[in-house]
Amino acid sequence: MIRTVPTALFLALALLAGACSNADERGGAEPNSSSVDGLSTTTTLDPELSFAGTVAAPEFPEGLDWLNTSEPLTLAGLRGKVVLLDFWTYGCINCIHIIPDLKRLEAEFSDELVVIGVHSAKFVNESETENIRNVILRYEVEHPVVNDRDFLVWNTWGANAWPTTVLVDPGGNVVGGHSGEGVYEIVQPVIAGLVAEFDANGVLDPTPISFDLEVDGRPDTILSFPGKVFTDGETLYIADTGHHRIVSADPGTGEVIQVYGRGSAGYTDGPALEAEFDSPQGMALSPDGATLYVADTNNHAIRAVDLASGAVSTALGDGEQGWPPAGGIGRDVSLASPWALEERNGLLYIAMAGHHQIWFVDLETGAAAPLVGNARESTLNGPLPEAELAQPSGLAFDNAGVLYFADSESSAIRSAEVELGDSGVTDIVVGSDENLFDFGDVDGVGTDARLQHPLGLALADDGFLYVADTYNSKIKRIDLAAGSIQTFLGSEQGWEDGTDPLFYEPGGLAAFGDRLFVADTNNHAVRIVDLATGETTTLVLKGIEAFAPSPTDSGYAGQVIDAGTVEVAPGPGFVELAITLPAGHKVNEEAPSSAQLTATGAVQVDEAAIALTGAEFPVRVPVEFTEGAGSIVADLTVIYCHQETESLCLIQQLRFQAGVAVVDGTGSALSLAYTIELPGLGG
Repeated sequence: MIRTVPTALFLALALLAGACSNADERGGAEPNSSSVDGLSTTTTLDPELSFAGTVAAPEFPEGLDWLNTSEPLTLAGLRGKVVLLDFWTYGCINCIHIIPDLKRLEAEFSDELVVIGVHSAKFVNESETENIRNVILRYEVEHPVVNDRDFLVWNTWGANAWPTTVLVDPGGNVVGGHSGEGVYEIVQPVIAGLVAEFDANGVLDPTPISFDLEVDGRPDTILSFPGKVFTDGETLYIADTGHHRIVSADPGTGEVIQVYGRGSAGYTDGPALEAEFDSPQGMALSPDGATLYVADTNNHAIRAVDLASGAVSTALGDGEQGWPPAGGIGRDVSLASPWALEERNGLLYIAMAGHHQIWFVDLETGAAAPLVGNARESTLNGPLPEAELAQPSGLAFDNAGVLYFADSESSAIRSAEVELGDSGVTDIVVGSDENLFDFGDVDGVGTDARLQHPLGLALADDGFLYVADTYNSKIKRIDLAAGSIQTFLGSEQGWEDGTDPLFYEPGGLAAFGDRLFVADTNNHAVRIVDLATGETTTLVLKGIEAFAPSPTDSGYAGQVIDAGTVEVAPGPGFVELAITLPAGHKVNEEAPSSAQLTATGAVQVDEAAIALTGAEFPVRVPVEFTEGAGSIVADLTVIYCHQETESLCLIQQLRFQAGVAVVDGTGSALSLAYTIELPGLGG
């Protein structure tokens, strides 16, 4: 989403690359090209030349909110480190694209480099600190981020595009900046040169530095930032985006049928629980219903799940972000952040958010190509290949074969006559078609209406086209005949069931019969709406813990507690599971919590599997202690919720390990205790 915004001129810096234009979203200049006050120059990477800057870096203003750090940072306090500032806004696909580059640089220069995200929001919703915190968690950002909601840092530094990166040398001077993607290749040689130069002159400080991250101490949720949902009526498929997996469940009972993916980010084909995805989003079924296609967004691929065997394979994409966009066959084509899928008549349509296009794939031949959009990011309508889209992120067909798409960065719902071939055109349905900065929350007709970064669409049997108006945290519906949109459900962001429900940045919709399924992304939940009444409930998933890595697996996400060796008396006794829940919370009465006890030697357990659903702690399990020594291992899965929001579940996995020495004259209880703590919302 490279965008020019009226700001002060970029400081008199030697830019490492020219600002990106809409003609080339990846950057407009060669890595060694630069400009100073508009004059073209050349930067050589000869290591004998100085990389140091000559302009003192301005300090951060006081009073800003900081995330991923316990206290505000100053550039003066970071002297001795190379500092990379990343100016971004979280709805921008180009900003998302450079996160892997930043992580790669942080890993390569772990002791010498500090990355600081400067979040200067485009959308009103993106300026809220709590929303930025959620995005930091969603995209697993592990460097400090400052909320530049009023563009104070942006204007001080003279940034003019998202994303923009700027380097500061260990002496506190500005080296240069780059607008656009392709950050690693451009910036890495300069960082390496700065490290070598300032190490040689004794200024570099290689002391490791760590920060208090937002993820530290956070409870795990059953789902993590679910992005999309899909259903054929019998099975509900959930893109558990933050857990990098697909969950299939009974849409009526919430019983989990299968999970596809280990739950860790990666790119691995294979059996259901060994395969890996990276932030999956949209899904669609093959015409015969045997294959589930998945938009594996961060892997830039379309994955195929064999629903009979559970095996995951790659149907389309080579795993690399492609530019410029070009069609191809199967795994020989490069994609860019596929976000939503829709199947019709043997063709799979892809909302290719990273290319600002809509593609299609012939499922029989595997041939894929761009269909709508010229890859320039804008609002222009017209013939399909000449239209200009802006990060399409949701798709839905009507019965006549018109494809509707949520054009998120233009905050509009648009249409494309994809089945008319070269004679088809795009058109505006609701929202502005003037520019990429006309957004808001206004119900109305056509271009008088305003939305804010919509991500999801679903056409229901009642004839309405439902819209996940994501940044307004609302569900809206379009009367296609009238060309009007009205708010259906939702108001301010939050969580509430009933006929006046609240949502929090919902990202995906799926309709079947009289029900609308909502991927309520920031609530980590799937909501079910009765379209006739508006009554909204939260789906409680049951049995998902059976698909999690075991405590002996390297992918285990729980806590392992070594209780040491405990002395107990011979004879009847008990193991006490003393779990302290956060204030105001209780064990969920629907989702199955459980404990599994494994004993050896002097410990005998009659009932190894204990149901904890709805239990009140402490729970005592009868055991028998005999003379000698032994051990006990207790594996717990505790699914708990706030007493007032029983459907929003948190999950805690624990493994206790204790040695047992049976000694006369001691007690008969072996206590296994753990306190679950939740960080404050401002933590």
